[in-house]
Order: sequence, then structure tokens, then C-alpha cells
Amino acid sequence: MPKNPVEALCLNAITKRFGELIANDAVSFSVMKGEVVALLGENGAGKTTLMNILFGQYTADSGTVAVFGETLPPGNSRAALDAGVGMVHQHFTLADNLTVQENITLGARSLFSPHLDRAASRAKIIELSEKFHLVVSPDADVGSLTVGERQRVEILKALYRDVQILILDEPTAVLTPQETDDLFATLRLAIAKGLSIIFISHKLHEVMAIADRVIVLRHGKMTGGARTKDTDKRALAAMMMGVEATPPQVAPVNPGAVLFELQNVTTPDFGNVPGLKSVSLALKAGQIIGLAGVSGNGQAAVADIVGGLHNPSAGRVVLNGNTIQKWSPREAVQNGIARIPEDRHKTGTIADFDLTENAILERYNTDAFSKGGWLNWRRSRAFADSIIDKYDVRCPGADTPIRLLSGGNMQKLILGRVLEADPQIILANQPVRGLDIGAVNYVHSQLLAARDGGAAVLLISEDLDEVMALSDVIHVIADGRLSPEFSRGQMTPAQLGFWMAGQGFETSVAHAS
Repeated sequence: MPKNPVEALCLNAITKRFGELIANDAVSFSVMKGEVVALLGENGAGKTTLMNILFGQYTADSGTVAVFGETLPPGNSRAALDAGVGMVHQHFTLADNLTVQENITLGARSLFSPHLDRAASRAKIIELSEKFHLVVSPDADVGSLTVGERQRVEILKALYRDVQILILDEPTAVLTPQETDDLFATLRLAIAKGLSIIFISHKLHEVMAIADRVIVLRHGKMTGGARTKDTDKRALAAMMMGVEATPPQVAPVNPGAVLFELQNVTTPDFGNVPGLKSVSLALKAGQIIGLAGVSGNGQAAVADIVGGLHNPSAGRVVLNGNTIQKWSPREAVQNGIARIPEDRHKTGTIADFDLTENAILERYNTDAFSKGGWLNWRRSRAFADSIIDKYDVRCPGADTPIRLLSGGNMQKLILGRVLEADPQIILANQPVRGLDIGAVNYVHSQLLAARDGGAAVLLISEDLDEVMALSDVIHVIADGRLSPEFSRGQMTPAQLGFWMAGQGFETSVAHAS
């Protein structure tokens, strides 16, 4: 940051209510030119609401937003864009059927000037790609890109509009460690050229690595702040939660019988994503089985088969010792398999359904919630209320449309829906993505409690630290191939990374031959 800083942004006494819920309560802070300010807080603390007000997507009930001294009109995204504010949302806003160039230029010109100089826009995109090391082809279809490449397109989209203030909402939630390092290198180049950044993340080691200053929200209020050089992760976690953050202890276990098994399962490739190649995996009662790997290496195929969405093209699916001839989601649910899906928006919830409807989504036709074809709404509402209370789902009430909740609170409702069904087998696919440290510890403690109660838990995560901390045994998946089973503590992160890069499989083949 320069010696004589210029105030790029000033939020003054921002207040926003949703019914009786106060999402933001007189929040004020500033960001200087070339400064990175991390905005921290538990899920539902009001961070995303505040950023939506800054970006003009919400209108504050009171308070003002000023960019370089000019007050922005409330609820006007175009005014925010014209003032140099850009936002990269937690969930990408890209059109898969359009090219990179088309996505970047979409909405960048007035409707009264419909003709785009495609050569000039392409040249600008290539120049920005080279300048900020954001390697991506302007002609590539976005639908064919990896998650990391899509993140680059989102940032290029902002840089193309010459933003001066960039809001990054959980920008690393779906990135691998290497992709995160690449992103930070890009951001540092932009910061050196004067870009101001508001960085929202629950990953405190990343906050310490990239931010100059930290601001903390709790229950909609600004409760503290510090310069990163004057604090540490432990202090930040305590500031966010109001108490010390303590991860659950993982006691050793003696697993029971095999409840679910994949035997030499093969699936076809799906576009650029490899299918499974003769994968064998056993899920045992009272055990957490961790599946580690870089995104797009076959984890989705494993999850789809366990959840009943797909059947293998070769191999067998075995449940409680019996071979399943035709597997389906209904069969999976009826046989005690519960899933925490990877994408809580697309496959975990229905956006316009309220919390009650989403809470019973997979069991609405069971005796617990219906009789004679009629739903028991009183019992369903009581079930949703119990999840809200037990799992600390922060919301106005059970009749709230779930799309109004933060991602973390959606995840907590899904977790409650899964665990309160007392399942035999739990498919936990990226279960803590986007959650704050307190919620992460809570989710982990609940998965451990389910394990100790006799459930088999398949933990699929791209966070190697999470897999190593929680799993009793670990498998690595790379290019559709599954590694041998590694016991807890047997492998270092570097050794698992070796397998994640596919090199361990090559070594095994060499030894075998």
C-alpha cells in the first residue's frame, strides 16, 4: 500500500433488514487504494449481504456507499460497475454455452451500441491474460473449462471492465492448492498496480497470506479488526466466534462389517472428465473413508454411483452383501444411504422451496411425514424447526425460502436433514466447502459422532488437510484410478500429493512389472 493512501471505498453506517432479521447493523469501514481487506465472520454474519449492497444488488435500509469520494445511488449495479466496482461471486456466473470472449464481453457495452469490435476485445483479453498470468483461450467454450480456468475467466471479466475495487466472495472455495497459489500471484500483480480488494474467506491461512487488514462481522455487527501482521489465525478465529475454536478429537476405531462395496467398477469418460477404471472400494461400519484428489479425477463418478444416480458400465455394486442389479436414488434413500451433495444449490436444495420443504425433500413420502398420500405439515415443520435449533441454522424461520440463506446455513440444513435420518451410510461430498471455522468443527464432530454410532462415512474432499484430519483410512483418486488404502497417519501430505499427481500409480505399475 502506498505511503500516502487514497481512500478507494467508504461504507458508512450500512443497515439492512430482512423482516425481523438484521443482516447488517450500522456497519462502517474504508478500503484504501492498493489495499486488501479481508472480511471475516461466521456463516450468516452478513458479509455477502454487505457486499451485495456495495455492488448495487441490494438496497440498504440506511447508510451510504462512496467510491473515491463519490456517493453511489443505492441498488444500482450499473452505477457500481461504472464507478469501478467488480464482484466475483462464490458461485460462478458464467454461461457454459458461450466462449470465454463472449462471457467476458457480455453486458460490457450499451444496448444502444450493439456492435462489438471483436478483434479489439480479443486483443484486450489476450493482453490482460498475459499481463496478469491468467492463461485461458478466448475461443474456448466455458463449459469445457476446469474450475480453476473458470475462476480466471471471472477475474478477467472484472479486469476487462477496468475495475478499481474487486470483491472476491470465497474465491478459493473450489480451487486446488496450486490453483490458489496461482490466483494469489495474479492478485498481487493487480494490487501492485493499485487494485483494491475485499477478500471474503473462511480459510484463515489464506487471509493471513493475502490481506493487509481484517474486519470481523458477528450477527451483522462489526465487532473487531486488526492488521494481519499484528495477529494470527487463532486470534482471528476467536474474534469471529467470540470463543476459542477447538477442532474435535478423532479417537481410533475398530470398524465393523462392509456395508457398501464397489467391486471393479468402471464408468465411461464424460467429456474431459475421466471415468472410473476398475475401482474397488469398501465402506465399513464405524469408519470414515477419505477420498482425496484434484477436482475432476473421478470423485463425481464415485459419488454418483454411491448415491444411486448412475450405474456402472462394468463391475458390481454390493449393499449389505447383496449385489444390486439396478441402482437408483430412490433405492439408495430407502436403503439408508444419505448424501451431503457437492453442490448445495443445484443438487442439494430447491431454491424457491422453504426450509420445511427442503428439510423433508428426500423423505416426504415416508411414514415420518405423510399418510395416505397427504403431507403432515405440522410434523414436517416441527422437524425443520428442530434442525434449525440443533444445527444453528440462522434464518428468519422455517417458512423462509432457502435461496435467502447464506451458503453455510444451507449446508447446515442439509447436514441436519442427513444426520437426523439416522443413516447407515453417509456420502459427505465437500461437506464443509464455504463454512466458517466454527461450522467446520461442528460438521466434523457430527460426522465423527455418526461414525461412532456405526455409520460408514465416505468423505470426498479436495482439502487434503480435512481428509487427513478426519479419515480413518484414505484413498487417492487420479485419472479415474483408485490408490491402495492408506491408514490414518501412514502418509505425509507430500506423499499423498505424489499420488494425487498420478505418480504413485506409475510407480506401482513399475514395481508390479
